[in-house]
Amino acid sequence: MSRDPGTAATGPDTGDGVGESGSDTEPRPASYYHLARAVLYREYLVFVRYPANAIGGIVIALFFFGVLFYGGRLLAGQALTDSIEGIVVGYFLWTLSVGAYSAVSNDIGSEVQWGTLERHITTPFGFAPVALLKGVAKVVRTFITSAVVLAVMLVLTGTRLDVAPVTVVVVAGLAITSVLGLGFAAGGVTVLYKRIGNWLNLLQFGFIVLISAPVLDAPWTRVLPLAHGSALLQRAMVDGVRLWEFGPVELGLLVAVAGGYLAGGYVVFSLATRRARRLGVLGDY
Repeated sequence: MSRDPGTAATGPDTGDGVGESGSDTEPRPASYYHLARAVLYREYLVFVRYPANAIGGIVIALFFFGVLFYGGRLLAGQALTDSIEGIVVGYFLWTLSVGAYSAVSNDIGSEVQWGTLERHITTPFGFAPVALLKGVAKVVRTFITSAVVLAVMLVLTGTRLDVAPVTVVVVAGLAITSVLGLGFAAGGVTVLYKRIGNWLNLLQFGFIVLISAPVLDAPWTRVLPLAHGSALLQRAMVDGVRLWEFGPVELGLLVAVAGGYLAGGYVVFSLATRRARRLGVLGDY
């Protein structure tokens, strides 16, 4: 009795649909590259499938700036006009900061309410890396929407700023990285105490104080989130200073502050989620 050539080539059927060479067709474990791609694609889908929400965020940001600008002109007059460049840059950084902060804190709060938090816990990557990449994806989206807000602000005010893409993205990105760390810490507290939205929203207005911190008169404020980055961004966009023209100490401090707060927020987040597991309140709401 002759053997089937196909059987000879592929080996005997084991009953699970995989022959001797089945190892070549087994799915490979997902890497962080696949996770990052999936998270970015998810953020893209949310952006394009719910355009009303995305446009609403831009409209609200422009509305508050319009109140600030036109109301300020009525009250302060020429004093506001003389400092309008700094106000535009500061407001641009504030919109980025709010987006970076809420990217983690509000997203985790939503996961807690929806009851989908456990799905992130059970991923092979761990909860913290998934939350971090989701935050980075939202920061990318925030950069796009804040760029639109910045363009409209420049048109409304008739202001000219030096917008060098590489310098602005690097300086602003490192500046809001520290805020991303604060969002991680706030997200960890949210996992423990669930509903603290009012406190989280209150912290967003504290960013205004940090952005306008007097780093020249009080050098110690440079170690606070946003303060040093705001000062460098002002010099870059108002005075036209390029990234390579900043001193190594200034750039080193910017990187150190960003990395320090991000690492600290990551640690707080990890400790808070670990404690929530021990208390058995991870999935409660």
